[in-house]
Amino acid sequence: MRARHYHLIGIGGTAMAGLAGLLLAKGYRVTGSDQDIYPPMSELLERLGVPVFRGYRPEHLQPHPDRVVIGNALSRGNPEIEYVLDAKLHYVSLPEVLKEEFIRGRHSVVIAGTHGKTTTTSLMAWALEQGGLRPSFLIGGIAENFGTNFRWSESAYFVVEGDEYDSAFFDKGPKFLHYLPDTVILNVIEFDHADIYADLEAVKTAFRRLINIIPRRGRVIADFDSPVVREVVTGAWCPVHSFGTTPEAEWRAVDIRQNERGTTFEVRYRDRSLGEFITPLIGTFNVRNCLAVIAAATLLGVEREALARALASFRSVRRRMEVKAEIAGITLIDDFAHHPTAVRVTLEALRQRYPDRRLIAVFEPRSRTSRLRIMQRAFEDALLVADVALIGPVFRPEVVPEDARLSPPELARALRARGRSADAFSSVEEIVRHLSLRLTSGDVVVIFSNGDFGGIHEKLIRELRHREGATTREAP
Repeated sequence: MRARHYHLIGIGGTAMAGLAGLLLAKGYRVTGSDQDIYPPMSELLERLGVPVFRGYRPEHLQPHPDRVVIGNALSRGNPEIEYVLDAKLHYVSLPEVLKEEFIRGRHSVVIAGTHGKTTTTSLMAWALEQGGLRPSFLIGGIAENFGTNFRWSESAYFVVEGDEYDSAFFDKGPKFLHYLPDTVILNVIEFDHADIYADLEAVKTAFRRLINIIPRRGRVIADFDSPVVREVVTGAWCPVHSFGTTPEAEWRAVDIRQNERGTTFEVRYRDRSLGEFITPLIGTFNVRNCLAVIAAATLLGVEREALARALASFRSVRRRMEVKAEIAGITLIDDFAHHPTAVRVTLEALRQRYPDRRLIAVFEPRSRTSRLRIMQRAFEDALLVADVALIGPVFRPEVVPEDARLSPPELARALRARGRSADAFSSVEEIVRHLSLRLTSGDVVVIFSNGDFGGIHEKLIRELRHREGATTREAP
């Protein structure tokens, strides 16, 4: 029998590329198309051998595939979407495919919340792996312990990152409502995705809908350090297990100690100590991520020794405080953060890791929310944690009305008025030239973007290596 053919429009997205891998693992034929594909997903798709068409053209759908998966970043007017509708091809969203092809019939572990989803999902999958459960998973980033963001196995468990963003242009509900949740980890909830949610109340309504579909035999692991999470889980039909640093939490992290190598903390379950755990991760927010996994995995039967081994050996996720290079004493770090709180807590964690070094933040307003003026003051407060803030141009500014668009020059002026060195730039090349003339040994540069930021990482590394080589040649 001919294998079912799936065509993925927008295949370069992190979740879409992972879905391609899952479908291949199940024996399906997969093709895809996208306008802009960059590492690490371009490398993953090439390694998988998935044929990827550049750009969107109706002929990419000839002969007709059995299913067309339409990514949530795409909308009406896309040539392939218009052809799909005209030809009445069978089209679905990514969450629909995940639900029916991979999750139904398995214990679904959904990691949700505004922050920490990718790291927590990766750590949860690794904890179940160390516990011998060999889970299937789909993660919104490359989990370094697995070297991939997906896996399909015969396990009874599927671990998935539960995004509250909408599913597709024809399905404006949150992705996580498709995932048939049994165990839900609910991290901190804040206002985000201002392009689709009017306010925090709208965000809370989305999460309440998630909590409302957990079966009575399921469970929610709730971050009680977040007042909004406490409110959202009220009235859950399933047991609620709380975690956090607050004394009211059922699972608590106490005696938190951090250094350049990571974090040590004690876990207390109610009045009983479960001993110390060690993780290479830094930042109190990552302690809460670890604590959530300890609680959830323990409730799924993973032993303490396996959990300790998982935390100690966890290698994090690509593009989460990832050290890209160390050149002439300068540390270059890549981070995916694109919400003000995520930027702030990442900078605070890096400040703890590198307490005596100059911290330089380079920020690209790229996500649909970070491009909005409504977030400008919050980004100002976040970037104050750095010694120096460099703001790149707004990505695709034409899609945001000028009066609603974040202004990098205004943001830089506001930071300078509050005593920080700050500048706004009109191109990546300007930022690289600026940094190459001013960076000195000991500096820590962290680049914040949820995209490729015009290849800034490679360009800066190339410039610094060129500068180092020139200095070496000039030395007597």
